[in-house]
Amino acid sequence: MQTVLHAAAMVPLSIPSPSWSGFDIPLPWGTLRIHAYALCILAGIIVGLWLTSARWKSRGTPEGSLWDIAIWAIPFGIIGGRLYHVFSSPDAYFGPGFDGTGDLSLIPQIQRGGLGIWGAVILGAVGAWIGCRRAGVKLTAFLDAAAPGLLLAQAIGRLGNWFNQELFGAPTTLPWGLEIDPANANFPPDMAAGTLFHPTFLYEMLWNLVGVAILLLLDRKFRFRHGRLFWLYAVYYTLGRVWIEALRIDDAEQISLFGITTRLNVWTSIFVFIAALAIFLILGRRGRPVPDTPYLPGREPEKKAEKDPAAVTSVTSHDVDASVSDGGSRGNLPDNQSDPGHVDEPQESVGDRDKDRASGTGSTSAATAARKAPGSTPKADDTK
Repeated sequence: MQTVLHAAAMVPLSIPSPSWSGFDIPLPWGTLRIHAYALCILAGIIVGLWLTSARWKSRGTPEGSLWDIAIWAIPFGIIGGRLYHVFSSPDAYFGPGFDGTGDLSLIPQIQRGGLGIWGAVILGAVGAWIGCRRAGVKLTAFLDAAAPGLLLAQAIGRLGNWFNQELFGAPTTLPWGLEIDPANANFPPDMAAGTLFHPTFLYEMLWNLVGVAILLLLDRKFRFRHGRLFWLYAVYYTLGRVWIEALRIDDAEQISLFGITTRLNVWTSIFVFIAALAIFLILGRRGRPVPDTPYLPGREPEKKAEKDPAAVTSVTSHDVDASVSDGGSRGNLPDNQSDPGHVDEPQESVGDRDKDRASGTGSTSAATAARKAPGSTPKADDTK
């Protein structure tokens, strides 16, 4: 038993990088390469939209408005993410020092990896704003609903870096160190084969998943509105991105500020963290007397007109009167309906009524008095 345990202790623990990174689809004119990185990005978008859809629907928003927004936000986000990556890591595209030795044809090849989250968020927000205006809803309401889903999409998308064997951290002896194929172009040339690296993709993935749970719990308790949950997302994500980014050793633009030289993404995360925290606190101090609504002013759905009780009463009274006054056409109702004492008394003869009409002197009171006088009851008409 001790021998088995000793042998197990001698086996180095590590996270292997996959040898598979995609597959080919044969076509009449060649093959179409489907990269695992692209599949991870697509899976992240689908799952993120699923969570956002559930939260968006619960706020009473127009049916189908999420897709009206997503059709603008997603393409804008992908383009923005790629442009930010090219800007923050320009050597491969423009050459070191922009000397023109780079390959500009690599810029649109997103399947090779390289999407900057801040470019995706900024340009994606522009696309979302266009979609929100067209759907008649507020951008801040959409951002609050989408914040947890955005963080979830980022977590799943990070798996693509694992398949591409990219964006790993400095060497480590930790048991969860990441293996990188020495033949891979991303393997540092000055490192020995078998060197393990910090799996920064895994760190960020776990950080984001925890953040999704935190955002959902805080939103359920405090019901953040007017963009506050989105800014809380930015605070949380940048807080983790600073230390995770500092571990990475891949090529990136270096910026010197305040006597400190570090990666551009580190400085970006610090500035975004400060700005997001300030905006979150400022929004929390502002009074909001007007009830929150996801709709833009003047775009609220029309409420169904309620029935006017007075109109209902008027119609009902008319119907009742009509039914009562209909007695002339129905032989089962007595003429003097309003006088209960006369219900069982015989009606005046047809001849008496004709005489009253001819003379014009018969009145209701006189006829009534005549009927009440003794011996004045007319004989029944035997003619049938």
